[in-house]
Amino acid sequence: MRDGRRSSTFTRLLRHGFTDPSGAEALLDVPELSSVRTDPVLLDALGVTADPDLALRSLVRLVQSQDDADRHTLLDTLITAKPLRDRLLGVLGASEALGEHLSRQPHDWHALVTYDSSDLHPGVGDFEAALRKGMTHARPAAPGTITPQNALRVAYRRCLLAIAARDVCGTSDLAETAGELADLATATLRAALAIAMREAPADAATGRLAVVAMGKTGGHELNYVSDVDVIFVAAAPEGVDEGAAVQAATRLAARMMRVCSETTAEGRIWEVDANLRPEGKNGPLVRTLASHVAYYRRWAKTWEFQALLKARPVAGDDELGHAYLDALAPMVWQAADRENFVTDVQEMRRRVVDNIPAAQVERELKLGPGGLRDVEFAVQLLQLVHGRTDPALRSRTTLTALTQLAEGGYVGRADAAALDAAYRFLRSMEHRIQLYKLRRTHLVPEDEADLRRLGRSLGLRAEPVAELNREWRRHAKEVRRLHEKIFYRPLLDAFAQLEPGETRLSPNAARQRLEALGYLDPAAALRHLEALASGVSRKAAIQRTLLPVLLGWFADSADPDAGLLNFRKVSDALGRTPWYLRLLRDEGAAAVNLARVLSAGRFAPDLLMRAPEAVALLGDAEGLRPHGYAALAQEVHAAVSRAGNAETAVTVVRGVRRRELFRTAAADLTGALGTGDDAGAAVDVVGAALSDLTRATIGGALQAAVETVGAGEPPLTRIAVIGMGRFGGREMGYGSDVDVLFVHEPLEGADETAAARAALKVADETRRLLQIPTSDPPLLIDADLRPEGKSGPLARSLASYAAYYRRWSLVWESQALLRAAPAAGDAGLTERFLALADPLRYPRGGPSEEAVVEIRRLKARMETERLPRGADPTTHTKLGRGGLSDVEWTVQLLQMRHGAEHGTLRTPHTRTALAALRDAGLADAEDTAVLDDAWVLATRVRNAVMLVRGRSGDTFPSDGRELAAVGRYLGYGPGHAGDLVDDYRRITRRARGVVERLFYEYED
Repeated sequence: MRDGRRSSTFTRLLRHGFTDPSGAEALLDVPELSSVRTDPVLLDALGVTADPDLALRSLVRLVQSQDDADRHTLLDTLITAKPLRDRLLGVLGASEALGEHLSRQPHDWHALVTYDSSDLHPGVGDFEAALRKGMTHARPAAPGTITPQNALRVAYRRCLLAIAARDVCGTSDLAETAGELADLATATLRAALAIAMREAPADAATGRLAVVAMGKTGGHELNYVSDVDVIFVAAAPEGVDEGAAVQAATRLAARMMRVCSETTAEGRIWEVDANLRPEGKNGPLVRTLASHVAYYRRWAKTWEFQALLKARPVAGDDELGHAYLDALAPMVWQAADRENFVTDVQEMRRRVVDNIPAAQVERELKLGPGGLRDVEFAVQLLQLVHGRTDPALRSRTTLTALTQLAEGGYVGRADAAALDAAYRFLRSMEHRIQLYKLRRTHLVPEDEADLRRLGRSLGLRAEPVAELNREWRRHAKEVRRLHEKIFYRPLLDAFAQLEPGETRLSPNAARQRLEALGYLDPAAALRHLEALASGVSRKAAIQRTLLPVLLGWFADSADPDAGLLNFRKVSDALGRTPWYLRLLRDEGAAAVNLARVLSAGRFAPDLLMRAPEAVALLGDAEGLRPHGYAALAQEVHAAVSRAGNAETAVTVVRGVRRRELFRTAAADLTGALGTGDDAGAAVDVVGAALSDLTRATIGGALQAAVETVGAGEPPLTRIAVIGMGRFGGREMGYGSDVDVLFVHEPLEGADETAAARAALKVADETRRLLQIPTSDPPLLIDADLRPEGKSGPLARSLASYAAYYRRWSLVWESQALLRAAPAAGDAGLTERFLALADPLRYPRGGPSEEAVVEIRRLKARMETERLPRGADPTTHTKLGRGGLSDVEWTVQLLQMRHGAEHGTLRTPHTRTALAALRDAGLADAEDTAVLDDAWVLATRVRNAVMLVRGRSGDTFPSDGRELAAVGRYLGYGPGHAGDLVDDYRRITRRARGVVERLFYEYED
């Protein structure tokens, strides 16, 4: 019979949710449960708890801690009184920590017996009375341990027990539970202050002290385990010196904090955190009201005003606490008018997310993407923006404020309802996670048993782990989807047909919101939104769906106004195109990339406006990768061959160039170059892509020019274009000049004079075709590096070059030939020209001392004479200290000195030459790294300036928005453009030191 009974009990325990039925059987067999072990009521009640095994273990410990009479009373009440049974077992199944408390304080179970209306939702006064009573009747867990501090801890846990019971049984919802926890914290702070005042009556008489709750305590939405944030305010009673009063109040505040925070035999209550005070940990613990006001008027940051949204006097001198609120509240509601409000807000959220360890970010309920902080942050930002003119939005409590925002039309009702549901679910998860061990944590557990208990505690019983993960991810995804859209959707509703009961955002409120989000011209932005979102067309409907997201992406850029204006232009051009509407509807990579490109500056949007269909490139990261020279040359050659005349041919060629310029710029701006965080590699990819594109473009124009000049006649001469400067080095920037040389070689038997005339016509025609007015940007060719400069013929024969270089060449011309490389035309002729140049640019034995002196003289003259008047030499990227010219002339001098002996130095590419100098032992590795860093940074700054301003420049923009956009391109967040300039000066200053040693050979 024993085996049969055991088998039957084992099965019943499994059916009731026990995961360790064997262990549960053993617990049910303990003598203390003999009177109830067979009662089906007990097993049924255990089976509906979050963790039946834990509930039974804790019940056994509680029962065993009772004396015989109390044990009989407990078990009898447990079986006969459903309210106690549900509350007690519910707590024991959800909280191991409260089960341990009950085993130490076995009489506290009586706190769960009361079940009347006054018990349902106690307030601060009820908790104060309960704490006083609990402290009076507290029993020591160990002899001699009941001090006032320990008594307060025991009484606090007794009250917490009742709150948890109402919570797990569903008597209190989330908001009520969080409110009760905040009220209990208020009562506890008052009790702790009373203890401190009794222990130091002289201080209590000398200084007035107000305790102002902040954070979730002030917001009346506290967690089970959380730091209790406070700010202290002091004042002097009449006739008392203010300094003495502040000192006394400081001692009282410190004593009160210790009462709550110190760990004793009964543990600790929670940490009292005063770090939200002015100057944080570095500031005085207690200040006078006047000192607080002076700080917030002059020094406070935006986040400090955001924190004051929650401020609420809770303990101490009530009159002083409310005086504090009255003095600071006007400043809170003026915070959105601050100059750097948007930048500060963006930086705050970014800093929070960046500080989460990577291994925890997906488990973070509070701070991770789609977490609680996203909801709280969104609500508080909207309060700061609109609460300045609408006092109805000034609730301290997140859920109440969210309701007020919806009622006022500042948030759509459906969005508010979805956020409310998500916030309640995530906060409930947080509560249950903390309740288990009464530890401060916001991480979702990984252990299967913990997840099972958590899911069951939230009412998910069929498949608790799977259901929990599904619901958690669903709510987090909803928060991620809404926390940005919540700012922008009402802006569109201002122009849309609203559902009955919905409230429209007023024009003034819409302008306020746009201003707060960084739009400098909110009136124009509203006009764009109305044009984009109004109407009943499919285009308007799709754009109303996408714009809330795009507006957020634009607001996160340095120039939101430009982003929105450019989006309107693209949509006006393509709005009736089916594929474009599909691209928008998907809200995928194309939409993100489009927002980044449109708000990053003028260069890429200008290219896109010339041919808006190029937006199709943005849908695929692989599609944004720059095309190589071979593919481009093939496409250009085919286009020219099909064209009927030179103008038509070059129009197609320049269209290819415009498309590829946009592809490269878009890839650069959206991080699609495939180089990760390697800035040098990104510079190399961009430089190679732009140089290959230029080479293919010139090749197409040259092909068209040859066919036009020849007019069907047999050719008289071979012709080639030699790339020079940054073009020859394959390190072009978006605004680089295109330096070339034209060289020709008469065919055998051809008249040299006629051949020269033909070559000159081809060169002139090539230049003309590349700059004739069309809708595409021109390509301006600079041939001034040719012999005799502008005074010499545009095209020379190879023999003429040889004669000139042999007799008249200057040292700077030999230096310029270091960058000579194939560009277009006859490959054999190009090889012969480069062979002609080699002895000049890599002279055997190096350049003479006179030549070296001349190079240095030219460089020094350039530094003093060519730097534009008024330019800052510490930030001029080309001619300034440690800039491009410094690095390149240093590298080139070393190439001329050692290139004849070291073949690896024979390269037109600066960074490759630097690496070769290092590997050959001709320059120190640290020196080459310093020069490389400076060259890469200067190149990136020049590229950024061109992308942002749409025109080339060698200096940082003076306009704040443009400088911020340059900073964004280089990876500097909002408000850190000044750091970019400081870093540039530091890096180039080091490079100049290397230049002075390696180029000028200064000893010190």
